[in-house]
Amino acid sequence: MDRRNFIQNTTAGTAAMLTAFSFPVFGLNQNQKLKIGLIGCGWYGMVITKAALETGDVEVVAVCDVDSEHLKNSADEIEKLQGKRPVGFADYRELLEVKGMQAVFIGTPPQWHALQFIAACEKGLHIYCEKPLSYDVEEGKAMVAAAKKAGNIVQIGFQRRQSNAFQKAKELIQGGTLGKVHEIGVQIHYNPVLADTTIQDPPASLDWETWCGPAPKLDYRPNIGHKAWRLEKEYGNGHLVDWGIHNIDAVRKIMDFGMPQSFYTTGGMNLLEGKITTPDTLRAVMNFEQCPVIWQHRLWGTGELNPQFNNGIFFYGENATLFASDNKLVIQKKGNNQQHEVMEIPSPKMQENHVAGFVNAVKTGNRSLLSCVPEDAFLSTATVQLAMVSYYTGSLVKWDAKKETIIENEAASQLLARPYRKGYNRPTL
Repeated sequence: MDRRNFIQNTTAGTAAMLTAFSFPVFGLNQNQKLKIGLIGCGWYGMVITKAALETGDVEVVAVCDVDSEHLKNSADEIEKLQGKRPVGFADYRELLEVKGMQAVFIGTPPQWHALQFIAACEKGLHIYCEKPLSYDVEEGKAMVAAAKKAGNIVQIGFQRRQSNAFQKAKELIQGGTLGKVHEIGVQIHYNPVLADTTIQDPPASLDWETWCGPAPKLDYRPNIGHKAWRLEKEYGNGHLVDWGIHNIDAVRKIMDFGMPQSFYTTGGMNLLEGKITTPDTLRAVMNFEQCPVIWQHRLWGTGELNPQFNNGIFFYGENATLFASDNKLVIQKKGNNQQHEVMEIPSPKMQENHVAGFVNAVKTGNRSLLSCVPEDAFLSTATVQLAMVSYYTGSLVKWDAKKETIIENEAASQLLARPYRKGYNRPTL
């Protein structure tokens, strides 16, 4: 059976399998290393895997990638780090059959997250999955349901939840330093370095057909391939969904927000037309019940007059304004002749600590060590996805949190679930 038919046959009936069977999570001996597999062993897949190896509590027993160079290079590096060479696979479903494996790390692009995540849940495996949770909203809902059914331990890769600066910001706001916060501004301005946009044959090592998976198969060019897919609509869905999601997630955690009630997003192309397929300029108003959160980005120019404010969050309170970034807070209190108060608060191992929390949770069975479970990751992921739905439809999008759906906007509702490419079946609730 070829890989395409294998994937097609094994994705059929996902929902029925979830409701018909309950798979036990493998038992663990705390004196033994956690045996993990890696799906997607390119750049960031290896970042999270090396973070896991740093804990000293894991052994990588298998790796999977649709690029044979990635597969070989990752196996070589892991063998040097742990002294044992992992088994390599081109198909993730073969990796999931490895005997004795207890957890998987998913480091693939977002179009693959749902199928790989749900398949791992069906095997009863613990999961560390990179953000965003899913490519679209309905996939995210199916993933949350799959994890709930499986009862496995899951961490989603919002590693900035480990930021000491963001934790301090929460303390200041809850302690009343700012007074009531009436508006929040979020931004990450930067100039991307773009790869070649020329249509060409993919590298001989890369199975481009399978890399695209259930997403539309576009003609290959380096600017939508490895690492560069983030600003491509069909794979990464743009800057807000890829990178901005971290700061939106931070806002939610600092302020204890759920999801916005409505969204209105505007923007377009000012400089990068023909080079990327998502907006290089964006302004998204996300109306949470407590106050609006306004995202903006410009992927051109110089950004703010003071570049320290290019990447971060502005909390506008009655008594003070607070700027928060990964490793720094800046406070401007109300009153004449007030000076900025700068607080340097390093968080040098956010990624390592986030992965370690997952490893320790699995080893001990203590779910309180998890920083980002699927239900919470869904809220942050759906927030940025719905902001982009507003952009693509040019309309106000209203969200019913109880029903978990868009209301009074049929065009926007159609974008809650992207059709899968022929040969792949969408997971459903």
